[in-house]
Parts: sequence; structure tokens; C-alpha cells
Amino acid sequence: TKQITKAMEMVAASKLRKAQNQVNNSRPYFETLYNAIEHIVSASGDLESPYLEKREIKHTAYVVIAGDRGLAGGYNSNILKLCYSQMEEGTSVVPVGKKAVEFFKARNMPLDSEAYFLAEQVSVSDCFTLAKQLCDDYLAGKIDRIVVGYTEFVSVLSQTPVTLQLLPLNTNADSQENLGEVIYEPGCREVLDAIVPEYLGGMLYGALCESRAAEQAARRTAMDAATSNAEEMIADLSLKFNRARQAAIT
Repeated sequence: TKQITKAMEMVAASKLRKAQNQVNNSRPYFETLYNAIEHIVSASGDLESPYLEKREIKHTAYVVIAGDRGLAGGYNSNILKLCYSQMEEGTSVVPVGKKAVEFFKARNMPLDSEAYFLAEQVSVSDCFTLAKQLCDDYLAGKIDRIVVGYTEFVSVLSQTPVTLQLLPLNTNADSQENLGEVIYEPGCREVLDAIVPEYLGGMLYGALCESRAAEQAARRTAMDAATSNAEEMIADLSLKFNRARQAAIT
């Protein structure tokens, strides 16, 4: 068992470096998009857009990102329990990852899609495809609110499950991001409507990258603890064996 857990720890450490690079590379993209959205809203004054409209919440769609495997401490259970505790009547789920699909199926939650059964295989294009579909459903009135649940990668030893509302946009209209004097053509609303699906895709991909890094960090920590426990057990059993052997000889 010690050999297995040690090997899993080394594999997780190797994957963690790649996942951290993905997180660092994806963050600037959707941060820039979000700043652009805030600038458009603040620069245009009373901008009317369905993405900013406050409407009665009848149907909420949750995109919940979990892992495909266990042996990662509380990584899967923490985010799944958090999202499930926040869900109310009229909620549907887009689960990403095997553990998320199994969790919500077992609780008879309505699933919008099972296309993302394996989180490891979800690509950038899948995130933008999902974002486009969610935006279309939102504009058509099928969805009143879109929330993503994922695990934020704080550090190798700390991962925090969080939920974030994507639509309707909750921007700080008073924010004056220094983007210079920008003229939007053909107009602020048209640019905003074009940017929002891209922003959603970027946010989903960013959440996926954060979750992947958090999963590998959690698995590395859990397997390190398991290896230490195995070493302690081996030392204890070796001591007992030697005492028994000595007693037999005596």
C-alpha cells in the first residue's frame, strides 16, 4: 500500500506543476474580459442588456466541476456538498466530472447535459461551446441565473470550494478601470452582447483549470499522509514482530 500511495503522490506532484501553469496562463484572459465588461457598463451609463437585467429567479443552472477519481481527501465531497446545499427548487445541473455526475444522479437532480462525464477530457473548446449554449438558453428565458461551482486553488496545502454567479452580470458600475478613452463600435450594447459569451467561456475554463490544480494538490497531500501512515504502521508491526521473535527464541 505504501508503494502505491507513494507512486500516486509523485504522479499528482507531476500533474500539479502542469495544472498550476494552466491556472497562471488562463487568469489574465478572463480578468481582461471582465475589466472590459465593467468598463463598458460604467462608460455607457444606463446600459440596457438582458445580461444585466435583474429578473425573477425561476430556474437556476449550476455548472458543478468535480473530479473523475477519489483518493483526493475531501476535494470532491466539499464542492458537491456546498453546491447541493445552495440548490433550491427549479435548479438543474451541468455536472463536469464523473464524481459530479454520479452524485447528482443519485439524488435525482435534473441534469441539463452528461456530455462532460470525464473532467480530464474537457477542453477549451468544450467550455466555450457550453458557454454559448448557456447564453442562448438565458436569452431565450429558459434560465434565469447561471452559477458555477468549483474549487479555488489557493496553495498546495489550501483549496477552497466556491460558487460564483456568472449571469446576470454583477458588475461594479462605478469601477473606473484605466483602459483609456475607448470608443465601442457599433455600440456598447452590441460589444457587450458579443463579449459576454466569450467571458462565460473564459470563466468556465478558468474554473476548470483551478479545479484541476486543486484536485492534484489535494491528492498529493492525501497520498503523502497515507504514505506516512503506512510507514508508521510498518515500523510498529516490525517492532512487534521482532519482539515476538525474540520472545520465541528466549
